[in-house]
Amino acid sequence: MAVCLNDPTPAGGRDAAIIAILRGSGLRRAELVALRLRDFQPKGGILEVRGGKGDKDRTVYLPPDAVSLTTDWLTLRGNAPGALLCPVRKGGRVSIRQMYPDAVLKILKKRAQQAGVESFSPHDFRRTFCSDLLDAGIDLVTVQKLAGHASPETTAKYDRRGEEAKQRAVQRLVIPTQKREIL
Repeated sequence: MAVCLNDPTPAGGRDAAIIAILRGSGLRRAELVALRLRDFQPKGGILEVRGGKGDKDRTVYLPPDAVSLTTDWLTLRGNAPGALLCPVRKGGRVSIRQMYPDAVLKILKKRAQQAGVESFSPHDFRRTFCSDLLDAGIDLVTVQKLAGHASPETTAKYDRRGEEAKQRAVQRLVIPTQKREIL
């Protein structure tokens, strides 16, 4: 993220928004590039995902930092109708048209290389999104709905919590230890 934020070009703003949306919403890259300007409502951090996997629509919500970075991108992009996230030409000119899903992968690889970190994919953000929500104690069905999974079993595959989480869960149980008087 720091590499994007330190890039003063429109591509830096766009790439920061891409990372923020992927990290904050768990969208698939095809869902990300299909977003239109009208699908983003800064007030409430709402993203309307239209025609997601299985041609299903859903509403997802962005955390405040992702809303802020997306709003910053929009000051560079302008308010013309069309794709929310757009290609940026070499000279810094924003082209109001939809990006290809493969472009998102290439952007992330480029930014990872610039940051000197191991390459990662858009799906890594999706896994992290689901796992972090589960780690935070959000119930499986809510995470399932946010991720757009048809089944909670699919969401459960993203659960990286180990034995410590199971142990902490059991420690929250209270077992009565005092005998009751029988009347």
